[in-house]
Amino acid sequence: MFNSLLPIMSAAGAVDAAEATGAAGLIWLTVAIPLISCGILLVAGKVADAWGHWLGIAASTASFIIGLLATIQLLGLDPAQRILETTLYTWVPASGLVVDLGMRVDPLSMTFVMLVTFVGTLIHIYSVAYMAHDVARRRFFAYLNLFVASMLLLVLGNSYLVLFFGWEGVGLASYLLISFWNYNPDYAAAGKKAFVMNRIGDLGMLIAMMAMVANFGSVKFTEVFAQVPGASTGVATFIGLFLLLAACGKSAQFPLQAWLGDAMAGPTPVSALIHAATMVTAGVYLMVRSGVVYATSATAQLAVAIIGLITLVFGAIVGAAKDDMKKVLAASTMSQIGYMMLAAGLGPVGAAFAIFHLVTHGFFKANMFLGAGAVMHAMDDEVNMRGFGGLGKHMKITFYTFLAGYLAIIGFPFLSGFYSKDKIIETAFVGEGAQPWIFGFITVAVAGLTAFYMSRLVFMIFLGEERWSHDGAGAKHPHDPSPLMWVPMAILALGSLFLGAALNYGGFITWLEPAIGHAEHGEPVLPIIVITIITLVAVAIGVAVAWMMYVKVPAPKAAPLGNALTRAAREDLYQDYINDTMVVTPVMALASGTSTVDHAVVDGAFEGSGKLLPWFGKTIGALQNGYVRSYASYIVAGVIIALIAAVATQL
Repeated sequence: MFNSLLPIMSAAGAVDAAEATGAAGLIWLTVAIPLISCGILLVAGKVADAWGHWLGIAASTASFIIGLLATIQLLGLDPAQRILETTLYTWVPASGLVVDLGMRVDPLSMTFVMLVTFVGTLIHIYSVAYMAHDVARRRFFAYLNLFVASMLLLVLGNSYLVLFFGWEGVGLASYLLISFWNYNPDYAAAGKKAFVMNRIGDLGMLIAMMAMVANFGSVKFTEVFAQVPGASTGVATFIGLFLLLAACGKSAQFPLQAWLGDAMAGPTPVSALIHAATMVTAGVYLMVRSGVVYATSATAQLAVAIIGLITLVFGAIVGAAKDDMKKVLAASTMSQIGYMMLAAGLGPVGAAFAIFHLVTHGFFKANMFLGAGAVMHAMDDEVNMRGFGGLGKHMKITFYTFLAGYLAIIGFPFLSGFYSKDKIIETAFVGEGAQPWIFGFITVAVAGLTAFYMSRLVFMIFLGEERWSHDGAGAKHPHDPSPLMWVPMAILALGSLFLGAALNYGGFITWLEPAIGHAEHGEPVLPIIVITIITLVAVAIGVAVAWMMYVKVPAPKAAPLGNALTRAAREDLYQDYINDTMVVTPVMALASGTSTVDHAVVDGAFEGSGKLLPWFGKTIGALQNGYVRSYASYIVAGVIIALIAAVATQL
């Protein structure tokens, strides 16, 4: 239904970009500064322990200021002129393929720059207090800077190859941060799991780039987008599906979502950074940036929507059963990114709403993760919600800031999620045939389920009876954190409350048009007011059910057995078992078989030749014994053999 928009989107992607000047021309510094800071913190050693964290904050802040100036510069330009590029140098001068290391400054990239640097800087500040007693705090800030620099390179690159360089950077940084406390074998394994599953997705990106080079002779955005509409549908589908594979790995979408829950092994600020401003948002960026590809292939576009739909349901079911508060938030991220992927698969209008929700989600999810970290600090690093209850009376700042994020994510009227997520639900109802009814009502149902599991989270932590020990050796003394922690939480809470309205009425969708194209919002199959009402009813039911189950009736300290679905959800719907059965075990068997063949055939051949040569040498050596009579006998034997051969040839 979006094929008519293809010429508009193609023009947006293929427009000749003006040379960036001013702050936009210096945008590369947003990547360089935190990268240099990372290097200094890693090589300076213990001498930087006392001030390294402040250098990390200064680097992230500097990137934010440069990004803000470049954004202001874009706002001062006519919308048609808001695509700027700057080339640093020729990076790949290969025959038939020249790739420059260049930066693309447009509304889409700068939206991400502002989100990454602003939220990232707040997380840096929070981390000063959160990691105050960690002996490796300096190294932690080095990795945070690497994460920010890599994500900025990813969104600012003007080609898929530059994007891929940042893509690999965030993969490396996430591995280093998830397994930061690698003296714990489980944490080290969690980092490896994330790294390996992301490499599977990265293969999709590599194959897609190979197809671009083979068909278009380039990986630069403007050149690829200019040629995609003229390519066959098969080529666009091939590229689109492999780009989707890459996005599934990075954004923890089905079927490559298994790593996200385990990623909670890292320090809580890492979780906030991964889930709010970096890493998992990269896949959504890739889908929206590649909008021309998906506008050319209805099959690939539908695949994006279906993957998003599956994942948003998957994450919500898992989130409703977990007792680990960080894993509830992780499942929530998976589900919310599913909303964004679904929107990205619904065409340019949906893509704009995907970015809208991504920005608001960045604030309220970072807010709640930092709030979870404050609870952990107050409760001796406990994460099991069944050991909490009643903390709202003792941690009022944490409670109220967390409450802002909670109300935003469930779509409470006129807060951020109400403006962003509900727009995606409305777009899901647009279309023909059965699709809008299926997509639309599933998104509404998940909105209700989101309200349930997020209410369950808040009620079990902050309300109800106090289920923690008040006396004795294991007594807890909950309290609000220091200002270094609660001030970032408060700022993010304000964003959770008001950012959605500011962006909605401030023309955010229009702001994105130069980068992703313009499209008119189609009419949903139901009136918008009806969609809004049924969504709010679903949310109210979710909250009410959670209240009945976890406040009116005291939550049990031990998890009840539950039904089959609950037990499956606690085990992440057996995703690890399925992966082990379908992938890990067969691959290990293949590797074992290959090893056996290698040992028997390849090693056997080399080892056999090694044994044969000494035997041959000993045999020849035995003939060379130094006795004249032996040599004479050899001569006589040789003459006899020669005579026999001569006679035989004459017969």
